[in-house]
Amino acid sequence: MQITSVLRRAAQVNPTGTATIFADRQQSWTTLLDRVARLAGALQKLGMTEGDRVALLSLNSDRFIEYFFATVWGGGAMMPMNIRWAPAECVYALNDAGAKILLVDDAFQAVGAEIKAQVPGLETLVFCGDGETPDGMLNYEDILAVADPVPDAGRSGDDLAGIFYTGGTTGFPKGVMLSHTNFYVGGVANAHELMIRDGTIYLHAAPMFHIADLLWFMAITFVAGTHVAIPAFTPDATLQAVQAHRPSHLLLVPVMLQMVLQSPKLDETDTSSLELIAYGASPITEGVLREAFDRFPNVEFLQAFGQTELSPVATILAPDYHVFEGKKAGKLRSAGRPTRVCEIMIADDDMTELPRGEIGNICVKGPICMLGYWNKPEVTAETLRDGWVITGDAGYMDDEGFVFLMDRVKDMVISGGENVYSAEVENALSQHPAVATSAVIGIPSDQWGESVHAIVILHPEAKATPEELMAHCHTVIAGYKCPRSVEFRTDPFPLSGANKVLKTELRKPFWDGRDRQIS
Repeated sequence: MQITSVLRRAAQVNPTGTATIFADRQQSWTTLLDRVARLAGALQKLGMTEGDRVALLSLNSDRFIEYFFATVWGGGAMMPMNIRWAPAECVYALNDAGAKILLVDDAFQAVGAEIKAQVPGLETLVFCGDGETPDGMLNYEDILAVADPVPDAGRSGDDLAGIFYTGGTTGFPKGVMLSHTNFYVGGVANAHELMIRDGTIYLHAAPMFHIADLLWFMAITFVAGTHVAIPAFTPDATLQAVQAHRPSHLLLVPVMLQMVLQSPKLDETDTSSLELIAYGASPITEGVLREAFDRFPNVEFLQAFGQTELSPVATILAPDYHVFEGKKAGKLRSAGRPTRVCEIMIADDDMTELPRGEIGNICVKGPICMLGYWNKPEVTAETLRDGWVITGDAGYMDDEGFVFLMDRVKDMVISGGENVYSAEVENALSQHPAVATSAVIGIPSDQWGESVHAIVILHPEAKATPEELMAHCHTVIAGYKCPRSVEFRTDPFPLSGANKVLKTELRKPFWDGRDRQIS
């Protein structure tokens, strides 16, 4: 099982078909294959050897797709970076992974120059944007133009394909190691589950660095379809691309779908090409779904649930269960059923399977499961047990195999489709001199699904305002992780017998009357 074999097949079966469209550029599958082989050669000239990590900090583009395939073609491991990270988070990940090469586009050239000095092992910066190449960087098109195409390095199976950093429960990101098998199996399964067929046109509106969008790289390439990319999501840019390029498939996390529904441009846009809108990363409200059904009456909807550690999809709620009436009604609050390439177990803390209907740990097993966490054997051992990935989510399975999420075992907030670990936010708050301690929880948000809320106890005699603490956090961590609200308390937090803060108790006042404590 080899990522690059999928690209070669696409060029064989659809050589002149359009592979990528971005801005005023488009290329065939034959051209894409040639550029990937040349870029792989260029990266090898820059020192990339087998297993080396090559990082990318960039908005969406056709070059992102070339990087995805070229890195593994040349024997390296890809490392797409979160475009919403603060520079300090970028520095941590680059140092942790030992990346030697970093590609940056126009939007991140200044950040690239800033962080290079803080990453001793980072030898080369490559500018993959369209503007003027900054001093101290190599130009993407220049190094590709003088490179010879190289043979595929032949890495496959359990060989490392990439490291994908997620929020860390310890306050630092964790590098999820995914293999060629993970991507290959996931690509096959997702092409089937997402009802992708030959000639499918997919619009990359979600950020490409996110595993939820990366799954489409393989799935669309499996059918030699067409990748259409816009630099970043806005409702208007997405609708403009839908009208211009006529995609059949689109991924929108719930907050993105809600923004599209609220756009005044929607009524002016021809969306008749759309056949399926997939959503995931956070659950969706019934109100948004009802409006989406009304505004897109000829479009099918599909929910995917998973995580980076599962490369990334574990369950699918198929379109025929997106109904409010009839025999298949009543499943919309579920996350769907296991995909065809994994099995799911609801287990207690001793990894004993629980009866249907009982709430426990959601565990997943199959060839989609990660290799482990980079440089974190202890955390890997806690998460991977006997081949099962313990997801950190709690839920139950009904008699028909549908999985219902109830709460998160880990202290994580999903806000606008992004994972925010409370430990990261609490670590940022702790660096403010007025803060004695804090507890960060997710509270309901109609716009974001959940909103990051900080409950803070100040040092005696210390003073601070919510606005001051929120501004402080913006200097330490990415903006989407920062609290959107802050409250102050003087009484100690409720503690468990093990002296851990009972965040379930802190959440209760905000979630009373709801059927689960995640949104």
